[in-house]
Amino acid sequence: MADETNEELETFRRQWREEVTARTKAGSSNQHIGPRPEARRLLSAKLDQSIRAPPAPSIVYDAKTDAEVEESEGQNPTAYHDLEDKDERRRLGEHGTGVHPSNDLLNEPQSALEHYEKAVERENQGSLGDSLTHYRKAYRLDARVDQTYKNKHFPPTSFASKPSNPNPSNAAVTVPNPAHHSLHGPPAANASQLIASFASDVLTGAAPPIEGSPSPPCPIASVPFEVLIEILLHTAILDVAAYVRLSLVCKRLAYLVSTEDRIWKRVCSGPEFGFAAMHYDFACHLDGTPLPPPSPTPADASILINLLTLSSHVPPPTAFLPLLPQHPTYAHLFQHHPRIRFNGCYISTVNYVRPGASSPTQISWNTPIHIVTYYRYLRFLRNGSCISLLTIAEPADVVPYLLPEHLHTHHSGNLPSSVMRHALRGRWRLSGSPFEVSADVAADADTLPLSPASKTHAAAEGRGEKEPPGNLYVETEGPDAKYTYSMQLVLRSASHRAGATKNNKLVWRGFWSYNRLTDDWAEFGLRNDRAFFWSRVRSWGLGA
Repeated sequence: MADETNEELETFRRQWREEVTARTKAGSSNQHIGPRPEARRLLSAKLDQSIRAPPAPSIVYDAKTDAEVEESEGQNPTAYHDLEDKDERRRLGEHGTGVHPSNDLLNEPQSALEHYEKAVERENQGSLGDSLTHYRKAYRLDARVDQTYKNKHFPPTSFASKPSNPNPSNAAVTVPNPAHHSLHGPPAANASQLIASFASDVLTGAAPPIEGSPSPPCPIASVPFEVLIEILLHTAILDVAAYVRLSLVCKRLAYLVSTEDRIWKRVCSGPEFGFAAMHYDFACHLDGTPLPPPSPTPADASILINLLTLSSHVPPPTAFLPLLPQHPTYAHLFQHHPRIRFNGCYISTVNYVRPGASSPTQISWNTPIHIVTYYRYLRFLRNGSCISLLTIAEPADVVPYLLPEHLHTHHSGNLPSSVMRHALRGRWRLSGSPFEVSADVAADADTLPLSPASKTHAAAEGRGEKEPPGNLYVETEGPDAKYTYSMQLVLRSASHRAGATKNNKLVWRGFWSYNRLTDDWAEFGLRNDRAFFWSRVRSWGLGA
């Protein structure tokens, strides 16, 4: 075995000397003569295999002679023309870059804008950790990199701006005026003029479906005007929203719905949707039982009549509902003056983040973050009572059971109505009555002392100032008999755009707890609480 190994080593040394001699002789002509790297690797592999391999009966070694090696070097190397195509198929980057996307070092962003673009890309992919790293690098390089990114990807020229004056006064006479590009004449300046232009229109039937065929019948077109107004009045009393949607039928009905003030006056003064159903003083106890009628004996008979009117909760006649300067029509008064809605509930969704604590038995570099979500529900009833609920249950699980019959403590944990086990009974009142009826009502035994915010309003009334409309006062039961909760909210609109729903938002003004034993007030913080938004519940109809 040793003799065979020595013989192979001598052969390798001889070939190596010949290669060195050939390189020295060919130094002047810059020619490279010698065994190819593949031949050397093959020879080294054979040598290593011969040393480590077990003895064999016979060894056949086929080594190339010097002539064969020189002949092989003189041949042209084999060209593989399809390597570029194969690499092109594997390439995921841009065409022609010649850099494989697996080489992350070459694709690493360098400037602040590149880091910012990379961060946006990672954020869209959901890699928040990588995006945060690139954001930090971008802002370290340039504090205003966000403006650079905005100017590059969202330039101001990409947003079409409206011309300030499409028809300047100094324009040539031959310049066409786009204000007159209409098939039916120039458009109206505002909605009022557009509605006024429908005054001369009449109710007409639909056009015939096929030319030459008779028109479909339209019975309402032949109804007298007085009967049509009565039909619209009953429609408004049943559902004022359906009455308003009638304006989408035709121009004549749009004119009647918008300008017929007699119908809107009945809606405003009625108990269905109007202000006659509002309570501007507490009408019941906290448990929902009605208050006893007042029994004063004033000398003035007119005051006595007003007291009886208030105690019986009969809506005052429409003559006592004047139009205010800020409400020129009854339709405007109904839409904008604060009022409570009974055909739905008010929901406040509260979300806030608080830091958590790491487990003492585990080693963690990160501190957990908890996202807390809970809901507040308020439903107002027509008799002056209300239902208040604070829970983590979602509206789909609570709203179907937000009914007076579920206000009891005998809830089982397996029943769907068990979400009402923590519901609180209460009562409510509103400020800013549109009726010109004022009288001193007897004090209620359940009336709480004035809260800090109510004292401010009482002081303003003592100075002759009227309390602004829209303040809502809610009193509910507490966790036990000695506590009572008092809320003060303000009616607002969620949107101020034209045609949006009004008075559908309740904004917090204060939240207090009253201790009946110690006669103390304690205020709750409203840092995390959010406003209430009204949501209609069709299954409740007009409300209980």
